[in-house]
Amino acid sequence: MKAEALKKRLNRNRPMVMITIRMPEDVIEDLKRIAPLLGFSGYQPLVRAYIGQGLRADLERLEGDTVPALIASLKRHGVSDEVIQEALGEVTQR
Repeated sequence: MKAEALKKRLNRNRPMVMITIRMPEDVIEDLKRIAPLLGFSGYQPLVRAYIGQGLRADLERLEGDTVPALIASLKRHGVSDEVIQEALGEVTQR
């Protein structure tokens, strides 16, 4: 993934689009039950997180780009989004 596209993905204020998706009731109940245990405000943010994780994994696998994997690793090591964005800004300024 290119650095510019990555910077857009890190923006927490990205425009949102409403969608409708049909899911089994028991899945929604499970999501509602575990969302607060994982620190999410509700099941919808948890669903977005799950989709984002899967999407990033597939993009990495299909595009062969190591930048998303690096960012995920930095986040796992406690590096904040702000520091990551600052570093990406420095890289794209070259």
